[in-house]
Amino acid sequence: MNLPIEFEKQMKELLGDAFEEYVKSFETVPNNGLRVNTGKIRPEELAARVPWELTPVPWISNGFTWKEGSPAKDPYYYAGLYYLQEPSAMTPADRLDPQPGDYVLDLCAAPGGKATELGARLKGQGILLANDISNSRAKALLKNLELMGISNAYVTSEDPERLLKEFPEFFDKVLIDAPCSGEGMFRKDPKMISFWEGQGPESYAPIQRTLVLQAADMLRPGGKMLYSTCTFSRLENEGTIQYLLEQRPEMKLVSCEPYEGFSPGRDGLESCVRIFPHKMKGEGHFLALLEKEGCGEERNSRPGVSSRIPEEAEKFLQAFQKDPDMPDMICRMQEDRLYAVGKTHQMPKKLRYLRTGLFLGTCKKNRFEPSQAFAMAISPKAYPYCISFARDDQRVIRYLKGETLDVSDKKAEKGNGWQLVCVDGFPLGWGKLAGTTLKNKYYSGWRWQ
Repeated sequence: MNLPIEFEKQMKELLGDAFEEYVKSFETVPNNGLRVNTGKIRPEELAARVPWELTPVPWISNGFTWKEGSPAKDPYYYAGLYYLQEPSAMTPADRLDPQPGDYVLDLCAAPGGKATELGARLKGQGILLANDISNSRAKALLKNLELMGISNAYVTSEDPERLLKEFPEFFDKVLIDAPCSGEGMFRKDPKMISFWEGQGPESYAPIQRTLVLQAADMLRPGGKMLYSTCTFSRLENEGTIQYLLEQRPEMKLVSCEPYEGFSPGRDGLESCVRIFPHKMKGEGHFLALLEKEGCGEERNSRPGVSSRIPEEAEKFLQAFQKDPDMPDMICRMQEDRLYAVGKTHQMPKKLRYLRTGLFLGTCKKNRFEPSQAFAMAISPKAYPYCISFARDDQRVIRYLKGETLDVSDKKAEKGNGWQLVCVDGFPLGWGKLAGTTLKNKYYSGWRWQ
């Protein structure tokens, strides 16, 4: 692989005698990663169920690599049991380590690899605000959050400056996976080299420095912020962190949970983490974990009140039993759409939202149609009308393609109407039963191609 001369010079200065080892890493095949969605299944259970050989990522408890197979074309992928993610990229959300009840911001969240892990760790409690300034990328982010069954997410497409005006010192945890020159991805995606030649570190550093200040100002005293990039540039990495520490003296670097393959930061910032592809089975990455000094005041949050729910929606929801894995929620109508949000969520209204909480469904002409997002977020234990197929049943693929199914062998003893369609007990979407025929209600935008 022909690397730019200026980049080679930078890497020789950074790596010294290890530069040749780094160059040899381009002769090896990048690792394919898979991160288990612990909101739906335990890592060891998924590993036992799938036909591909999974190798644990040693520094990520729910991360695996795989070599053969097609995890992206599998019913379990459509059930949201895992997210395909490069191993190094699993590290930032893991080391930020949000806890249930935290208010968390993912500032540059699309396409959702880190946001989906943050959401899974919250276990439906607290808030995840996932933002991306690009509306098209935010739509992909929304799909991934809904596919993973994240029920307490708010998705926005806003300039961070606007978010700062609404959320000063608001979040317990903030993640900034900053736009960068992508030097750490040269092996996995050689096209990044030409992008780097057109727009290198000097183009991104001013953006990153603005983002870290905005993010720090949205962090509560006592809260933690993690800055990450997939580049090697000192200007974009240690340079950005040094700038933050100078401009915001209340921000202090803290150590990440260690791993023997991690390399320390440079320029006197040893608490930062560098991941090199010649030292670990992952692509290039940089992480810096920071804490804001002080102690945040207790939030003044008022219990919300449910909107008046249309009779047709109320009738549908009455079939549900209390899901022990979901916290108490209240329902709100927005035009003809019904949402569920946490009882104490107090989110500003004047933002460009793509989603506010869990979208339950739509009221249309005196009938209620449950949403795809609702199907992915609930446990089959909470809904009495389920039809589950085995993973190797061809009807699973046919369902995901939008076809009508014969379910006469399922005995249909639960009557006609809305059915939660599952694979091995994990929800995929909705169907409507009429006798022994299951009419397909799988969301058309997600269909198997």
